[in-house]
Amino acid sequence: MPGTVGIVTALAAEAHALTPRSLRVREATRLDAGSSIYLSGMGQEAARLGALALIEAGAQALVSFGVAGGLAPGLRSGTLLCPACVLDERSHDYQPDPSWRAALLQRLAATNLPLMAQGSLLSLPVPLLTATEKGAMRERHQSLAVDMESAAIARVADEYRIPFVVLRAVVDERDDHVPAALQAGIDAWGRPLAARMLLALLRRPQLLAELPGLAARMGNATRTLRATAKAVGASWGRDAAPPC
Repeated sequence: MPGTVGIVTALAAEAHALTPRSLRVREATRLDAGSSIYLSGMGQEAARLGALALIEAGAQALVSFGVAGGLAPGLRSGTLLCPACVLDERSHDYQPDPSWRAALLQRLAATNLPLMAQGSLLSLPVPLLTATEKGAMRERHQSLAVDMESAAIARVADEYRIPFVVLRAVVDERDDHVPAALQAGIDAWGRPLAARMLLALLRRPQLLAELPGLAARMGNATRTLRATAKAVGASWGRDAAPPC
């Protein structure tokens, strides 16, 4: 796969926004002549291994593609982020490739997608599930949103001196609470673990009321991801000239 764009996705739902094919996890899969994908599972180490596998398979540029949690007040579910900076838990910053990012933004500007093209994305080793946790990280870092994979992907791109960009759709908003019991009821790829999920619901039936809202927010985010993939095209904007 010479010269391809390597796309790291953590969740199965994120990957399905790019292709209807059933993908094998932890394996680089060619999508077309211009791109390949790796379904890594959640977390920094999983994303790092995904980025390395894509480079080994021939990728010369990396994309962190998926969902994020909102930190900034008013940032709505379904908003697309193309951040100017990625921060890790030590506040080390990574800069997405400016010309590639500009070309992507040029394409995305022609859509009706809600788009945030400024600010930073915070990338942490653990999820932030409560409004209190999100508020504390917002105050500390002033980032728009948070994920668990982008800094690891950016770090690999930096080590190999290849470009990277980040495209993330907001799922949960600043004041949303994600019950830890429901978070524990999914696997590393975001797929329900039936027995564990059923046990959580039996122990706390009130969690049933949370499911429609969680599903709706994930639906907002994945619709944005599908529209984003369609807008940027198979080349992921690398064949487009950035705006003057």
